[in-house]
Amino acid sequence: MADFRDIYWWSADGLRLHARDYPGDPDQPPVLCLPGLTRNARDFAALAQTIAPARRVIAIEFRGRGESGYAKDPMTYVPLTYAQDVVALLADQGIDRFVTVGTSLGGIVTMLLAGMVPGRIAGALLNDVGPEIEAAGLARIRGYVGKPSTWPTWMHAARGLRESNAGAYPDWEIEDWLAMAKRLYRLNSAGRIVLDYDMKIAEPFRLPGGEAGPDMWRALAGLAGVPVLVVRGALSDILSAATAERMVAALPHARAVTVPGVGHAPMLDEPAVRPAVAEWLARTGNPPTA
Repeated sequence: MADFRDIYWWSADGLRLHARDYPGDPDQPPVLCLPGLTRNARDFAALAQTIAPARRVIAIEFRGRGESGYAKDPMTYVPLTYAQDVVALLADQGIDRFVTVGTSLGGIVTMLLAGMVPGRIAGALLNDVGPEIEAAGLARIRGYVGKPSTWPTWMHAARGLRESNAGAYPDWEIEDWLAMAKRLYRLNSAGRIVLDYDMKIAEPFRLPGGEAGPDMWRALAGLAGVPVLVVRGALSDILSAATAERMVAALPHARAVTVPGVGHAPMLDEPAVRPAVAEWLARTGNPPTA
């Protein structure tokens, strides 16, 4: 089992940011894991165990999540600022080329990074997100993000998650919901189970266009020269099948996989996606030296 160390760096506006760093082969581009809107580094623990130590894995916590600092200005909770924070991490860690695994918001940040640091992304996995986001999914997310919830026990939190998200994971057992609760929530000083993010992340997201930014198809084109894996949950209300097909058609080195029986977003440990992830990751590595 791979162990991680905590790393911290500073944003341009003075926030102390956090990531989990799983050590791996220094001769291969590290894998940067970028989480969804309300998520954190814990989401990628299982994936990191399968990749490290063959590859270094850095699971990032965007500002306002997990152990990263909360922003004084909630209007900095936008994809462009998150991307700038990642660029600051690259400088701090001396990373030149890298691979990204971006879930939902993390995929939007990946597309923006392709234009901000051209030629430095060696491959990208876009997990249930694309340049066009379905209106129904956006409405669903806007309906819950930034609304605090507290629970007396982890089991209460798990049952609450099951009630609100059963449509995305219809085959999950209570153990799966409990594991998700421990990724999404934390124990506060009063002994209550609470969401592990700043409720103010919802403020810019609720504005028109707050979920992304400029022309994201143009941003996606920045990934045209590298291996890309588009992962889509078959029940997704965020990434349509038509958009996923258009993404693959637009990128010469892209492939797609659909995860059956899952909505937004696949956890990337499902049996249907594991071989595709392994094949994609192999295409992103440096060739062995003689």
